[in-house]
Amino acid sequence: MTRRPALRLSTLRSDLPASLVVFLVALPLCVGVAVASGVPAELGLVTGIVGGLVTGLMPGSSLQVSGPAAGLTVLVLAAVQEHGIATLGVITAAAGLLQLAMGAARLGRLFRAISVSVVQGMLAGIGLILIAGQLYALADIKGPTGGPAKLAGLPGLVVDIAGSGRALAAAAIGAGTIAVLLLWPRLPARVRVVPAPLAAVAGATAVTALFDLPVARIEVAGLAGVVNLPGASDLAALGSLGVLGTAFAFALIASAESLFSAAAVDRLHHGPRTDYDRELLAQGVGNTVCGLLGALPMTAVIVRSAANVQAGARTKASRVLHGVWLLLFAALVPAALSVIPLAALAGVLVHAGAKLVPLRALRPLWRADRGEAGILAVTAIAIVLTNLLEGVLLGLLLAVLKSAWDTSHLQVAITELPDGAVRVTLHGNATFLRLPRLLETLESLEGLPADRPVRLDLAGVRHLDHACRSALEQWQERHNRSGSAELVGLPAKLVDAKGSLSRAG
Repeated sequence: MTRRPALRLSTLRSDLPASLVVFLVALPLCVGVAVASGVPAELGLVTGIVGGLVTGLMPGSSLQVSGPAAGLTVLVLAAVQEHGIATLGVITAAAGLLQLAMGAARLGRLFRAISVSVVQGMLAGIGLILIAGQLYALADIKGPTGGPAKLAGLPGLVVDIAGSGRALAAAAIGAGTIAVLLLWPRLPARVRVVPAPLAAVAGATAVTALFDLPVARIEVAGLAGVVNLPGASDLAALGSLGVLGTAFAFALIASAESLFSAAAVDRLHHGPRTDYDRELLAQGVGNTVCGLLGALPMTAVIVRSAANVQAGARTKASRVLHGVWLLLFAALVPAALSVIPLAALAGVLVHAGAKLVPLRALRPLWRADRGEAGILAVTAIAIVLTNLLEGVLLGLLLAVLKSAWDTSHLQVAITELPDGAVRVTLHGNATFLRLPRLLETLESLEGLPADRPVRLDLAGVRHLDHACRSALEQWQERHNRSGSAELVGLPAKLVDAKGSLSRAG
């Protein structure tokens, strides 16, 4: 009984400084993601606050931290442009309710079965679009909509930057921010106590103020002016298939990103493992609350979560306290945001987007399994050329087809027997995916003389699907008109009295 307060005090001594580190990492990211999503900066802080004070209190994963994520920026921006900012809260709340339903149905663990290549391709596609879009923001230039248009406009962006002093100044601030983020990990440990995003944004802000550079800055209105509870007219938007599809995409991507983040965080510490179903419920509650407040959707964020673990956090108190610090900052000193140049936040997001592209993992993956590397690349390219949901669905389809192809191994061998007969031996899984090769082999035997029977040895067949069974029936029937074909080694229940494959088998 006497040791409990000491234990709590010891835990707080670890969690309190960790919460401050996470707060300093989360602050520029919350603001940057909001601006890149086309919504007021304060809405990113609202989502960060809910991620700490609401989701942070719930069971699931004790050390990962939730908030607005760069991975959903592209999808949120498209939703705001198409449906309006007033509908964003409805979409986010609907996504949260879908997550609650999936968590209640104990579907959390199923997300662990998604192909890693599809997930990496999804993140790579998001990263590429994020980089392409934020390069325009980095120069204070409004970019085109759509991934292909953004990529196609990059050469013209270089010309625009070179011809404008304002754009050149903004680009210099953004490039300097990226340089700080890249060089920060190489600095001495005592310097790296300050989180890299905070140092980069603070440095860019100081340079902008010192030289009075003519660059765009964040516009701040305060929390009371941006929180917008959905009304009846907003709820009516759920009757649109486009809105429902966007909510489904929010729920799917946010759930996958959160649960994959949980798996990554579990590898960083030796504490309690994540309960995936409870974590999905926690994310659902958080997104429902964010939706009711008209804020951005949330996910668990690996950047903040890793910072939390590395700072020595031991319990969920650190992530709850980080939400407290965000609330106090947004309530007491929101005007401090108005001095931050947009180009600096764009630089932070370009750096975050680059981290989503797994360049280091691509070469080893290509050497180990070119099919998986191809799925990664196709998923990423499809997301850039179409949209997030269609790209992910295409990646999942390719992953399923590849898995089916890999498991449907079928070896076909032709042997001439001493009695003049020809034996065709099948070994493995005879599925429709291997049907072309099987038919080519059988059709090559149709010119044999009638006195040379063909024996199909199916003893080594572990699975025979309907397509292959029907093809063998038809070939046997056709070959018996001019020659002789028999089946051997097949289980009796698949063979009728005439030696043909049974259609009912």
